[in-house]
Amino acid sequence: MGILEVKDVNKRFGGLQALGDVNLSIAENSVHAIIGPNGAGKSTLLNCLVGKLIPDTGSVMFDGQSVLGRKPYEINQMGISRVFQTPEIFGDLTVFENVLIPCFAKRDGAFRMHAYEPMLAERDLVAEAEAMLDEVDMLAKRDMLASYLSRGDKRRLEMAMCLVQQPKLLLLDEPTAGMSRADTNNTIDLLKQINAKRDITMVIIEHDMHVVFSLAQRITVLAQGSPLVEDAPERIKGHPKVQEAYLGHAA
Repeated sequence: MGILEVKDVNKRFGGLQALGDVNLSIAENSVHAIIGPNGAGKSTLLNCLVGKLIPDTGSVMFDGQSVLGRKPYEINQMGISRVFQTPEIFGDLTVFENVLIPCFAKRDGAFRMHAYEPMLAERDLVAEAEAMLDEVDMLAKRDMLASYLSRGDKRRLEMAMCLVQQPKLLLLDEPTAGMSRADTNNTIDLLKQINAKRDITMVIIEHDMHVVFSLAQRITVLAQGSPLVEDAPERIKGHPKVQEAYLGHAA
C-alpha cells in the first residue's frame, strides 16, 4: 500500500461526472504527477485529496487515516501541505518575517500580531526560520519585502514556510505557473533537493511537460474524470491512449 490511497472515488456536480471510479496509490517518498487535458478532473481530485471536497462515493486515505471531512488545520496536523498556483505569502512583511510566522504558530498554535516584537528575541525561533531560508537558498534575501521578490523566489519563500510544518505529503498545484524558464528550472532543482533531503512524498498537477518529466517518477493521466493510464515517464510520452487524449488520435 502507498502512503496515499484513493479508492473508487466518484464525484458529480449536477449532471457533470467530474470524477469516475478513480483509484490511485502513491508510493511513500515518491514524486507522482497527475496530468490531463483541461476539464479532466485534476483540480477536483486534488481538492478531494485535501478534504476540501467530499466524494459522492469512495475513500481517500493518507498514512492509514481518512482525509474526508477534515478541517484545514487537521489536514496540516496529519502532515499534508498544499501549494497553490499563486504563492501564498505576506507581501508587506520581510522574507524572514514570513517564515518566522509559521515557526511561531507551530510552537504555540496561533500567531498574535501583538506578540510579534517579544517573539523576535526568542533565538530558537529565529534560528529555525534562518535554517529554513538557508535550505531554500533565500537567507541572503531575509530582509527584503516579500512583495518585491520574483515569482520564483516567492515560491521558494512559500516552500520554506511549508517546510516549517515538516509535511510528509506535499501537494503542488502548477508550482511553476507564470514563471520564466530560468525560475522554472530553479524550482525544479529546489523540489528535487527537498524530495531527496527530506523524503517528502510529492503529488504534482502541472501542464508544463518539461516540469513533469523532469520531476515525476510516476505519472497518472486523467481524461474525462477517470484515470486513462499510469506508468513511468519514459513510457507515457508514446502511449497511444495518451496521444489520443491529447492529440485526438493515436500514433
